[in-house]
Amino acid sequence: MSLSEDFLPGEELHPIDLVEHIAEHHEWDFDRVAEDQIAMAVEGQWRTYSITLAWSDHDETLRLVCTFEMEPPADKLPQLYETLNRANDMCWTGAFTYWHEQRLMVWRYGLVLSGGQMAGPEQVSRLISSAVAASERFYPAFQLVTWADQSPEQAMQVAIAEAYGRA
Repeated sequence: MSLSEDFLPGEELHPIDLVEHIAEHHEWDFDRVAEDQIAMAVEGQWRTYSITLAWSDHDETLRLVCTFEMEPPADKLPQLYETLNRANDMCWTGAFTYWHEQRLMVWRYGLVLSGGQMAGPEQVSRLISSAVAASERFYPAFQLVTWADQSPEQAMQVAIAEAYGRA
């Protein structure tokens, strides 16, 4: 059964209510932090990702932040930043950044829903799965450049193409 079959046509849900329903559907651990914010843990192949979605009435944007810990040695930061730039050149729906003080790699995306638009369940599900897919795709490259003394060019070879399906 698709996610959209759980909703009645014309039924308007707060975007975070929708995210909560999706988290329940996938049996992800989640915490409704506030009326306009939810945090969840989504298991990937490489690690568990912390995902937070927040709704902003001010600019009518559903913001997604997907994080995972990353503690590169200080001398590797220039290579990590170059790898981030290369990864972002290959991404169309979001971008990576590194929050040095928090020691977190971050994938960010904002879904603008101006004019009273409503996000559908498949759209929100795709938003979350895209964040996890991008993190999974580039995680090995970030690790190789940080811990295996590979150049950004070499490290990015593991992320040269998106993988589809399972082997």
